[in-house]
Amino acid sequence: MSTESAAAEAAPGGIGFFEKWLSVWVALCIVAGVALGNFAPGLFQTLAGLEYASVNIVVAVLIWAMVYPMMVAVDFESLKSIGSKPKGLVITLTVNWIVKPFTMAALGILFFRYIFGDMIPPTDAEQYIAGLILLGAAPCTAMVFVWSTLTKGDATYTLVQVSVNDLIMIVAFAPICGLLLGVTDLEVPWETLLLSVVLYVVIPLGAGYMTRRHLTAKAASHDAGEEIVHDFTARVKPFSVLGLLATVVLLFGFQGQTVLDKPLVIALIAVPLVLQSYGIFAIAYGWAKAWGVPFNIAAPCAMIGTSNFFELAVAVAISLFGLNSGAALATVVGVLVEVPVMLSLVAFANRTRGWFAQG
Repeated sequence: MSTESAAAEAAPGGIGFFEKWLSVWVALCIVAGVALGNFAPGLFQTLAGLEYASVNIVVAVLIWAMVYPMMVAVDFESLKSIGSKPKGLVITLTVNWIVKPFTMAALGILFFRYIFGDMIPPTDAEQYIAGLILLGAAPCTAMVFVWSTLTKGDATYTLVQVSVNDLIMIVAFAPICGLLLGVTDLEVPWETLLLSVVLYVVIPLGAGYMTRRHLTAKAASHDAGEEIVHDFTARVKPFSVLGLLATVVLLFGFQGQTVLDKPLVIALIAVPLVLQSYGIFAIAYGWAKAWGVPFNIAAPCAMIGTSNFFELAVAVAISLFGLNSGAALATVVGVLVEVPVMLSLVAFANRTRGWFAQG
């Protein structure tokens, strides 16, 4: 199956022009973002300044638009049955908290102390390693809902996976980062962490729940209600895709000047990030296949560990090392790398759907 047809199959009800050519549109948005960021830097500086607790409000609204359709699809009645399917949770929690932070640290040290050691000053190399560690210790909270939707993931199970990871992150993020960075007084920016959870999970979940109740209030049966919800999510899906494309333009626009000013450094930082992303996905996806996890749980399960909570990582990097530090730059490169890499994994997952039992 081609990338385009994989994306087209991923959404209910016929996803239309934008999703059929999603990978092409994302590439064009990356180019547009870099170009606009250089030709209209004042505009993007203004948009970048619209933030609270290191969470950009414009990006948050766009991500909300992306997440909302999936939240409508969450079947709250089926939440009670999640405990009977623990394998997906075991995989994502193990990968996120026992494997991923340490493989990211190892790759950072391998590349920036050894492989790229002659190309980068040692002080800069240590900063880049620190930024990579911060990314590796922060599993995704928001965008994973988009990747799950594009693979027809189980919306209810994905919500539970993200929620459990968020709860663990509250107690585990600081100790893991402190251990790997050798920083004993690391302070978690609680405002960033909690605001992100509220914006990306609580608010869209509440809106989705109210929408779902309204849609199914007069349905004759549960199945009839699900059909109504299916039709509604198909109609709002184009707005979700437009939100993704607009987010890509903004993220690359915010860093448009950096991309052109430091292309070599960005390319070097991207190397361990890309290897980490594909490696973590392979571990989780392969484990899910070997363990007989159905596809609609396996794909989101692998992607939660692969993508990163970049707002948290950026905020911590800035607070620990400064706005213009190499650590902050490394976390920003994580933002730039994530969307293209994750879309390639979405396409791969959809092509290999037949490897798994269908949930």
